[in-house]
Amino acid sequence: MVDDISTLLIQYHAIEFGDFTLASGQKSTYYVDIKQAVTHPDLLLAIGRIVSEAYDFELVAGVAVGGVPLAVAVSLVSGKPYAIIRAAEKDHGKAARIIGDVAGRRVLLIEDVTTSGGSAIYGVEELRRAGASVDTVVTIVDREQGAASRMERAGISLCPLARVSELLKK
Repeated sequence: MVDDISTLLIQYHAIEFGDFTLASGQKSTYYVDIKQAVTHPDLLLAIGRIVSEAYDFELVAGVAVGGVPLAVAVSLVSGKPYAIIRAAEKDHGKAARIIGDVAGRRVLLIEDVTTSGGSAIYGVEELRRAGASVDTVVTIVDREQGAASRMERAGISLCPLARVSELLKK
């Protein structure tokens, strides 16, 4: 089934070639655009099914923006609640960085793409600060540029559904 994800990612043009600056600040000749690709419901549903069946969790969370539709898909398929982690506190309304009740729950964090792992580590830290138990991050695509080793040093397992090296071969 994970091979199906790779096929769907290619089918929906999740990899684009050109000159790009990544969120990590690194330069790249290709861009992995999961946000655009998951606007196709069959890919989003496939991700929701794979993650729901493969991982044990009480709640799924995603960092805004890329992780939110992924968390919602997993929530809908699994019937388990989800949470949204904001990139920063708002200065109006409720200022919390996390939308959803994560305290005391085993949380699975889902990311669209990992490069250096910065966003995922931020998400894990925010979840832990809010009282969640979280030690696993599922990413749709790992760019294989240090995220796994950085997260391992932080006691977090990174579980990619696809690796960029596999996608570039297709």
